[in-house]
Amino acid sequence: MREKRGLAELKAMAKRMRLKALDMALGSGKKGAHLGPAFSCMEIMAVLYGSIMNIDPDMPEDINRDRFISSKAHSVLAQYTALHEIGFVTEEELNTFQENGTSFGGHPIMNLQRGLEYTGGSLGMALSVGVGMALDAKRKRRPNKVYILVGDGELNEGSNWEAIMSAAQFKLDNLVVIVDKNGLQYDGPTSEIMNIDNLQSKFEAFNCKTVVVNGHDVAALLKVFGDSAKECPYVVIAETVKGKGVSFMENVREWHHSALSQKQYEQAVEEVTGI
Repeated sequence: MREKRGLAELKAMAKRMRLKALDMALGSGKKGAHLGPAFSCMEIMAVLYGSIMNIDPDMPEDINRDRFISSKAHSVLAQYTALHEIGFVTEEELNTFQENGTSFGGHPIMNLQRGLEYTGGSLGMALSVGVGMALDAKRKRRPNKVYILVGDGELNEGSNWEAIMSAAQFKLDNLVVIVDKNGLQYDGPTSEIMNIDNLQSKFEAFNCKTVVVNGHDVAALLKVFGDSAKECPYVVIAETVKGKGVSFMENVREWHHSALSQKQYEQAVEEVTGI
């Protein structure tokens, strides 16, 4: 059984993930990378992969493993670095990020890397896939959980609410939906593009147990992910900051996807190191 990491280890893990993501983004050159949406969910990924989920790189096909899907697949820098931290991929593999012929592109592709359960790209689709996985596990009485990370802007799409309605209908208490609520999508603030607040009351109206948490507070994340629901889906609304940890990226729309200069890279590394 893979050892679960403690509070201090998880904080250090999230910092290393940010630093490695900066290396990967710089190495991608003018292709750029999705740093903003990755940095908003680094702590979420660190806690899930480092402590919560039952997954083991020595048994990647274990039928009873937990499943994780990043519906906001453009946050792949957070997922790749988390997989590296727990032994699914090597640093040498990460260093091929977005190179010609690499298996590590700007969105995850299932079957190209160990540890990925979903090929991401189009938003609004993954939650339905996760509902199917959770329903299959529940009907076959398997113990695993299914974790789905969605973006708040992505919830503009009605397919997500159809999936949640189904999850509640089938009482999928093995489904955990995490909303990365950073308040900013590529076209601007979510409140201006298509206001979805109050999210908690909306999910509760769909018969989900719903909690709100600071998505950068590792101790708080450990607590809420250690909880569960009974006969209904469990929704964690994680309030986050897009580009968290780098001053010139935080809450700046353009850093949804952009290219790093050497000077920006050096400043970002200095700021992340000081977190």
